[in-house]
Amino acid sequence: MATVIVVLVFVAGYIAIAFEHRFRLDKAATALITGVLCWLVYFVQSASPDASADALLHHVGSIASILFFLLGAMTIVELIDSHGGFDILTKNIAPKKLSTLVWLISTITFFLSAFLDNLTTAIVMTSLCSKILADKEHRLWFAGLIVIAANAGGAWSPLGDVTTTMLWIGGQITAINIITATIAPSLVVCLVPTYIIARRYKKLPFYKKDTEGTENTKEGSVILFTGIGLLLFVPLFKTITHMPPFMGMLLALGIIWAVTAVIHAGKEPEEKIRFSVSNALQKIDTPSILFFLGILLAVSALEVVGVLQSSALWLQTTLQNDYIIGVSIGVLSALVDNVPLVAAAQGMFSSSQFATDHAFWQFLALTTGTGGSMIIIGSAAGVAVMGIEHIQFGWYVRKIGWLAALGFALGVCVFILQQAVFG
Repeated sequence: MATVIVVLVFVAGYIAIAFEHRFRLDKAATALITGVLCWLVYFVQSASPDASADALLHHVGSIASILFFLLGAMTIVELIDSHGGFDILTKNIAPKKLSTLVWLISTITFFLSAFLDNLTTAIVMTSLCSKILADKEHRLWFAGLIVIAANAGGAWSPLGDVTTTMLWIGGQITAINIITATIAPSLVVCLVPTYIIARRYKKLPFYKKDTEGTENTKEGSVILFTGIGLLLFVPLFKTITHMPPFMGMLLALGIIWAVTAVIHAGKEPEEKIRFSVSNALQKIDTPSILFFLGILLAVSALEVVGVLQSSALWLQTTLQNDYIIGVSIGVLSALVDNVPLVAAAQGMFSSSQFATDHAFWQFLALTTGTGGSMIIIGSAAGVAVMGIEHIQFGWYVRKIGWLAALGFALGVCVFILQQAVFG
């Protein structure tokens, strides 16, 4: 009975999250309520409150490692942005044709999201396009491309997408192997829609809007390259020390904190505060972190009551193919958030079934990371871009959805072919 109630609470919470605009309740609040209520049901039916508390604390420890990692990464990215670092990367964009701009934006987005994250990259690149593109229709097409490129770029990097990060932190994948196994399929996912959209703008010239100058260019350069270097250092830190990735990220945050303190040491208090870490912490997307907390709590409750294990058995006995299972979860990630889907898969499939760096985990990172691009609300990057450019759900499905689906399908084929050839 308790299992049924937990599932009903979880489903009700998901419905409320999906229709958050209609209910006028932020999805972070819904996720937190759902997560706590799921565990409350488990505690009420448990014969041993102490054992239940131990189970909860065990899962909270795993969840906290993800949240601390995200907190550190988001703060470093916000510091780079506040110092004008991203403007330094993009201020000289001035091609003669829109088709060239399509390739340029797609390429920057793909690789930038790999070592930052797809959400932040999507926000930065969409904001950039809104400044340099005057035509609304052009901005919508570029925004759709940015969603696809950001999610594809994030899928092959342990830093690029929260689900890939979850698999990396959970020990299902390692940094080097996920990159080598999924970069080619991810590139195909990005290249196919880019080529088609570039052909759409083949004969159109590009007229750049006037943009304001960037302040603190020298300091921005220092913070930009320091921040990127530290973010790239995190996977190396884990490999050398064997410590959890969030420890490397916290070390990186501490170092860049010290760097900013030295840079702004002789400035007025008001200016120090403007570029400080404390100010960056106030600007990061805290509701998103709380949303992940609530969702991961709810998913962990499904795991302890046995729902995920039963689901894994059903998938294996019904589909009986690892690739079909991975594609199914990837397509489902276009309808619901990919974070709980990957968290569910981590609970469903044990290390005895799929060891670290097994092709299934690599394939899951690819499908869940790129599948969300097929629908605008299927990924955090899509939701963010939707808010910036006010993209209508139906427009995205008609114009961009099929491009994302085509890229997804071809990327899956490339991964399977790659496995067949190289093993």
